[in-house]
Order: sequence, then structure tokens, then C-alpha cells
Amino acid sequence: MNHQKRRIENTDSSGFVLLSDIIPDAILDIRYYTTFNFLGERVDGYEEPVALMTKEAALALKKVSDAAIEKGYRLKIFDTYRPQCAVDHFVRWADKTRELAMKDYFYPNINKDRLFDEGFVALKSGHSRGSTVDLTLFDMATQKDIDVGGTFDYFGMLSWAENTESITEEQAANRKMLRELMISHGFHPLAEEWWHFTLDNEPYPDTYFTFPVNSHQVKQSVTFSSKLDSDPEFRLRFFDLMMNMNEENRKTLEEAAQKVIQHSLTEFRSFAEKENVTLDEEKINTAVNTFIHTINGLIKDVAN
Repeated sequence: MNHQKRRIENTDSSGFVLLSDIIPDAILDIRYYTTFNFLGERVDGYEEPVALMTKEAALALKKVSDAAIEKGYRLKIFDTYRPQCAVDHFVRWADKTRELAMKDYFYPNINKDRLFDEGFVALKSGHSRGSTVDLTLFDMATQKDIDVGGTFDYFGMLSWAENTESITEEQAANRKMLRELMISHGFHPLAEEWWHFTLDNEPYPDTYFTFPVNSHQVKQSVTFSSKLDSDPEFRLRFFDLMMNMNEENRKTLEEAAQKVIQHSLTEFRSFAEKENVTLDEEKINTAVNTFIHTINGLIKDVAN
């Protein structure tokens, strides 16, 4: 069967997660939500500056993040899932040959009408399958991105991952560090783009998704404290639960205290009778009152 024919489009986002839920340490620099990209305008489908990925890819990327943090770096994310409508926007833009606002920065050495023929832009993108990421490393010591001798989305040989002709040894080493981090945790690189990696065992290898990039597409995790702060009805239900629990605990402690007192008095009196001695009722009453005072203090602490 022709692989091209097996490609399908899908609007089901149930297999995706919000990357910030999985990797809260990641820095998001979602370029296609901004105008700082090769088009010079926000791209269709990017409705929020968030990153969506398949759950499998996000969990694998979390391992990359953990390893990077141990080395003193954080992940900076440029792009993850890209809806098909965004790719269609690229195609329309490429046909408008006079729109060259970002040419000097992103594609100074190639004519715009050659971007498809040269493979820099495609009619279908691996990003639309949900398991591809464009990223770099942010150095926590210098508070800057690592120097890789090139910029994200630069169309030219300078972006080739293993091109060492136009960059320094340090820049080449930084590219290698990023590449090895990704490969060692289940991603494979794209030779022409040092920033581009795809999960080896991506869950949807032939599916191109079309839903927009926004946080409503995924079921976000909600912490107890954030729910308590933001939802008045949830807060009231929780307080009612606590009040009911406190009342039940108070009754349980009172009943337990009464049982302890009655059992103790019965045992004392039985022992005194067997031993033929007289109990000092005044001391017994003092002891009982002290015990009751202690229990009341415990009940008050629980109730509060």
C-alpha cells in the first residue's frame, strides 16, 4: 500500500497533553504564536502560546529535561504539535512572493519560491503527528541559550546538525550535546535542522492532526490547592466535609472517653473489693476530672 495514501487527518486530541503539565521547568518560546518567525506574522492554528504533544513524546521529553537539569540546563521549546492548518498557512505564504519582511534573518541566501523544492517547507509536517519538537538548551549559569552557531528556523546549510564548516568547536560541541541528550532518550534528529527531533516510536506515525493549539484541547491537571483557591463551590463543599468530620471525631472521642472512664472505675472497684480495701473516692473523682479535662482539650483541637 502506498504510504502517502495511508496518511489521515484527525481532530481527536485525547492522546495529547499540555507539555507544561509534564515539564513545568521547560521554557516556552512558541515562535509561531508570535510574529518573530519566517512568515513575520502569527501562524494559523496557534491560539495560545502553549505546547501540546502526544503523551508518549512528552514523557520521553521529561527524561531529557531531567538529564539536562542535572547538567545545568533547561529545555527551551520553539514548537511541538503543529496543526495542519498552520502548514497550509506556510503554503499560502510561500505563494505570496512579495512578502519578504523576514528574508534577511531567516532565508537570506535562498529565493522564497525555492523553499519547497529545497525541502525547507513541506506540504505535510511531522510536527502535525504530535511527537516532534523544535528546541534548544538554556544555560542556567549564563542565563542564555547555548551557542550553536545558528538560529532556529534558519533556512540554509548553517542549520545542518553536523555541519562544522561554518561554526566554532564550542558551537559544534553544543549541538552535539543537545543531539546526544535527545537520542539517548528515544528521539531521532533531522539532519538539516539542529533543533528538530522526533520520537522514535511515535504513537501516530501516519496521522496528521488538525485541532488548534490551545489549552482547551487537553484535559489539564488541577491541583487541590489551586481548586481550593479558584472554585468557591468546591471550597464550601470541602469545608462542609471538614465540619462533618470534626463533629464525627468529637462524638467518637466523647464515646471513647466515657468507655475508658467506666471501664477503669469498674476495674478499680473490683480490685478494691477483692483486696478488701476502701477506695479514696475523692482521689478517684480528681483523677476522673483530670482525664475528662485532657480529653476535652483533644476534642477541642480536633474540632478546630
